[in-house]
Amino acid sequence: MKTVPIERYLRTSYRPEREYVDGEIVKRNCGELDHSGMMGELIFFFGSREKTWNLHVFPILRMQVSDTRIRVPDICVYTAKPEEQVPRSPPFICIEILAPEDRLMRMQQKIDDYLKFGVPHVWVINPIDQRAWACTKDGNAEIRDGVLRTENPLLEVPLKKIFDEL
Repeated sequence: MKTVPIERYLRTSYRPEREYVDGEIVKRNCGELDHSGMMGELIFFFGSREKTWNLHVFPILRMQVSDTRIRVPDICVYTAKPEEQVPRSPPFICIEILAPEDRLMRMQQKIDDYLKFGVPHVWVINPIDQRAWACTKDGNAEIRDGVLRTENPLLEVPLKKIFDEL
């Protein structure tokens, strides 16, 4: 596979958006009803609380997580609005919504990139079987009580309510 300089990637628009990993342009899985619906519900959930929780919510935002990698989470949540068009500072939460084509190894690589970048909370949600995982530097855990949570600040997302809206 031919490698592409990062500057060229940053000057190019892709539809749908793609990621940049060590010189390669990488396709993201998205666009199906379950994926899109879950993304919309979460954006609405966080967006309606932006002022109360002092958050900034961005769907499909390029983030430079290392010198050779740009990741594009489905949703990222910042506690302070980034100043750069392609942020080089980690958000508070990265959310990835699984599509049927997603593979565990590729998703774990993304989770590892986010955590190495300094993202304290990475959430992975499967809208099809209504499961979710919270990933932190301390490890990954499936959410069993139906609520995704963060600390400092404490934020809670009731998954049942989100899933019921789909």
